[in-house]
Amino acid sequence: MDGRGQAAQSAKRPEPERVRIPFRHSLQAKYALTYLLVVAAILIVMNTYPLLMAENMVFTSKESTLKRQALVIGSALAVSETLTREGVEQTMALLEDVQGTRVLVTDESGLILYDSSTLDNRLGDYALMGEVVAALRGKDVSRAEFRDGAIRCRAAVPAMYNGHTLGAVYLYEYDSEQAQVLLTIQANLRYISIVICAAAAVLVLLLSKALTRNIGRLLSAMRRVREGEYSHRVDSVGRDEMAQLADEFNQLTGRLQTTEEARRRFVSDASHELKTPLASIRLLTDSILQNDAVDMGTVREFVADIGEEADRLTRISEHLLALTRLDAGAERVPEPVELGAVTDKVAHMLTPLAQAVGVKLNCRIAPACALTATEDDIYQVAFNLIENAIKYNVPGGRVDVTVRRLGGKVSLIVCDTGVGIPKEDMPKIFDRFYRVDKARSRAAGGTGLGLSIARDTARLHGGDIKVGPNPAGRGARFEAEFPALKEGGRT
Repeated sequence: MDGRGQAAQSAKRPEPERVRIPFRHSLQAKYALTYLLVVAAILIVMNTYPLLMAENMVFTSKESTLKRQALVIGSALAVSETLTREGVEQTMALLEDVQGTRVLVTDESGLILYDSSTLDNRLGDYALMGEVVAALRGKDVSRAEFRDGAIRCRAAVPAMYNGHTLGAVYLYEYDSEQAQVLLTIQANLRYISIVICAAAAVLVLLLSKALTRNIGRLLSAMRRVREGEYSHRVDSVGRDEMAQLADEFNQLTGRLQTTEEARRRFVSDASHELKTPLASIRLLTDSILQNDAVDMGTVREFVADIGEEADRLTRISEHLLALTRLDAGAERVPEPVELGAVTDKVAHMLTPLAQAVGVKLNCRIAPACALTATEDDIYQVAFNLIENAIKYNVPGGRVDVTVRRLGGKVSLIVCDTGVGIPKEDMPKIFDRFYRVDKARSRAAGGTGLGLSIARDTARLHGGDIKVGPNPAGRGARFEAEFPALKEGGRT
């Protein structure tokens, strides 16, 4: 089928039905969810870490300030062996006023001797607070917390005189201004996070769609190829993994297209090759059956022709089976095979054929030309090469068969003085059903498969077959080359 026929067939072929995948199960949804989770994690960190750091800095600063003030007050009070209400009031009157801070001073039993609060003055009560209790035990304590829109900070220190605890100094600060600053920062971060989250959602959807678009195109292309449109290709843009995947897909579909074309050509050629002898057999049998006056000699002649066509059908069938086994990769058990011995056996088998057509068969076989293969496969290669050289020779011609070892290779070289092969036909000589001279090939009983079988068999065992003109003059030269078997049984 030519390019226009393929294009017309491609145009007529309907688009393959797309199987819609629910969005929640799609790759785009998975990409989007992954990106959104990453963005959410970043926003959570952004909304917590700065606030925690700011709170920690404010708390540390306030605790340090209150503790220093409490120590100053405690030092000022520790001037006598006891603390009295009058003495504490006089000392506090001399100290600078502590703005926004409540000051409590207790004696050694926890009784409040001084309270700076005007709203909740607890003068004469006992200070049953953990900080005061700890201070009366000789410890400096401080604590800060953020609660109900305000920062509440507490500090308590003991008032000491000659190593004896006279009482405790307790300071309490209620700060709503700095708390409002922290709340403003938190609100701004929340607003920024909402904006970022909305922008990220849009960006993630666009990005995930862009990333999965190429996958969708590749999936659609796979469906089209599955439907048999092997000429379809995917445009690869960029240098990322998706572009490489598209290139690999195009190379794969190219090989599939080549294989499919070869398969169709093979089926067509095989059908044609089988059709010709079958048509001849049908024609000959009809001639015998429809002609009542045919004589026995003519019948015998027709029957002989029918036998030849049947033999030809047998050869074609055997070659097709051989190709099928090669394509299927049937299991083989390789073993050491002496190329010279197999070639000598083939030459002995084909000598009557050479004598019948007036061709001289010469063999030069070198010793120690072993390789690893199966004897049947090597026999097939040698038989096809030598038989072709005899069939496509001329009366009085010559076929020279040489087996040699050169370096790590063993070779079977077959040179003939026959009709030769035109230079433009040499690249196609191993194609299945290809014949240089179709009329002469059919007359010689050829199927156009022997050389293809020989080359595929040689390649199966790590070798190859090369073709060229006969260096000695007219004719062709075939060389089958294999890895030699080394000492110790390795190739």
